[in-house]
Amino acid sequence: MVVITIIWRTRWSRQTATVDSLRNDLTGRVAVVTGGGTGIGAATAHLLAHHGADVVIASRTADELQRKAAAIRESTGRRCLAVPTNVKDEQQVVSLVQRTRDEFGRIDILVNNAGGTRLGPLSGISTKAWDSSFDLNVRSAYFCTREAGQHMVAQRSGAIVNISSMAGLRGIRGGAHYSSSKAALQMFTTVTAAEWGQYGVRVNCIAVGTIASERAVDAWKVAKLDMAANMSRIPLGRVGTPEEVAYAVLFFVSAASSYVSGQTLAVNGGPNISGIPDC
Repeated sequence: MVVITIIWRTRWSRQTATVDSLRNDLTGRVAVVTGGGTGIGAATAHLLAHHGADVVIASRTADELQRKAAAIRESTGRRCLAVPTNVKDEQQVVSLVQRTRDEFGRIDILVNNAGGTRLGPLSGISTKAWDSSFDLNVRSAYFCTREAGQHMVAQRSGAIVNISSMAGLRGIRGGAHYSSSKAALQMFTTVTAAEWGQYGVRVNCIAVGTIASERAVDAWKVAKLDMAANMSRIPLGRVGTPEEVAYAVLFFVSAASSYVSGQTLAVNGGPNISGIPDC
């Protein structure tokens, strides 16, 4: 009986491992990742390619994109196309999607990762700064979703992931414009998922916490932030990595989340709540 049990468990483990591998297998899929030259976008593009997807990465900086595309091709053996794109420019987004279709023939995955802002008190936020935040964090995602989404709707399948921020869930002082635009992105996720689910298109969102991307670390140094104090407020006691966000994206775009749509997942090291200290 012991031998039979061991054999059964071994076969079950192998079968489970095979099923899990298939659920994360993206072979034959084509993914577009905006902000794909560095940070979360670069880590996401690399991970999706590692799991079999051909990838198109887009950002404004051509040199960064070309270096990252070459690294992805070399380490994964997958095709990776770098398309310099300012996602705030509608026509450039149209061209990005058309270029993807011309090169790969389809679009299965869209990761709206491009985003960011410059923080400042509400009393000092200009109309230009307010509009710029919404252009980058919401309007660009709308452009990309509209253009890529029409192909997903036509093929009756697709997965879209919007990269938001904890600022969109709970707000941040000095970021009224940023918090508002990220909250809008999360609602855009909800409504898109509700409308396009009938076509087999799933849409989800990730609200990231403090993530140590290259540019974020540089910004922390310039601002002379007390990161030790910030980390003390994170239950896990550390900042996150771009790769940890990328794995959440992989879950949302793979068959592992085939019945999940319209959700916003916090990847933030745990909830920051008040109460008895050291409880």
